[in-house]
Amino acid sequence: MSINEVRPWRSIYRRESRQVMVGKVPVGGGAPISVQTMTNTDTSDAKATIAQVQRCAEAGADIVRVSVPDEASSRALKEIVAESPVPIVADIHFHYKRALESAEAGAACLRINPGNIGDSARVKEVVRAAKDHGCSIRIGVNAGSLERHLLEKYGEPCPEAMVESGLDHIKLLQDNDFHEFKISCKASDVFLSAAAYQQLAEATDAPIHLGITEAGGLTSGTIKSAIGLGNLLWMGIGDTIRVSLSADPVEEVKVGYEILKSLGLRHRGVNIISCPSCARQGFDVIKTVEVLEKRLEHIKTPMSLSIIGCVVNGPGEALMTDVGFTGGGAGHGMVYLAGKQDHKISNDQMIDHIVREVEAKASEIEAREQAGAEAAE
Repeated sequence: MSINEVRPWRSIYRRESRQVMVGKVPVGGGAPISVQTMTNTDTSDAKATIAQVQRCAEAGADIVRVSVPDEASSRALKEIVAESPVPIVADIHFHYKRALESAEAGAACLRINPGNIGDSARVKEVVRAAKDHGCSIRIGVNAGSLERHLLEKYGEPCPEAMVESGLDHIKLLQDNDFHEFKISCKASDVFLSAAAYQQLAEATDAPIHLGITEAGGLTSGTIKSAIGLGNLLWMGIGDTIRVSLSADPVEEVKVGYEILKSLGLRHRGVNIISCPSCARQGFDVIKTVEVLEKRLEHIKTPMSLSIIGCVVNGPGEALMTDVGFTGGGAGHGMVYLAGKQDHKISNDQMIDHIVREVEAKASEIEAREQAGAEAAE
């Protein structure tokens, strides 16, 4: 019996959508919600861009988008695609020829903005290139760059204008017998984004890319994205996400996974459950968690770790985690394994010891999963 059958209040029923492929990554149609980010290097500097893509992939990015603003960037794209461990999306604005060049260079997907890509003739050329080279397309509606006629019609960016823009572009792609597309309708305003996405989800069965655009710096942008994306994901809307931060793209990937992990939609790496600390703490909780987050970044296996400063909530939290440590007295604390008290360890040895316990548990889980996979074959 699954945990959702035991606790139905934890269930999220995802919106049904068609599935498209971004390279080898399925988007929609019940596939796991993929995490994206975007490079901020000069794309024409292939070496620097490849290095950043690889760091993002190591952090867990399923798909990486790169901006293609000029011919030098589209020339570099071929090398970037060849060296990338994940599918590359070419971000196109204004110059539709960059889309044609990107498709030829091997981009897995072309992101085009209805408000600035040009007239229907140019879109037809982009569609033809996507068909010829096996690309999917993301229709990227943005509140800050809506078509002029829609702004005149509605007076300002609003959910209705954004959805109409997206649906008009969907029709244009479908009229050209192109169906390998997903769609987004982003705004920097959480309310505007959420309302637009809710309307869009009801109007189309296309896979939906979620994002709160230009969300801000690491702290403020994380909070804004967690509220906006979290609510939409909770409603079952969203097939792929990008957290837009004025920060290292790797941080976008980390935040994206934390949002998905908090809702039980994706599981990757160690989920640390820790207390905010108070005068009862038996060790420096904040510093310990900070160090453990760094020391355990290499763990990809989904598992849980509780780090609690005292015995008020520590034993209870440890009952529900793979590995736990609860602060006690006299410079020692209790280590829990699989929810049970196992042994004590001194605070000064605690961090190295916990890292070893987590690594051992991760290896155990991986071995069990491997054995199960082999048995299934």
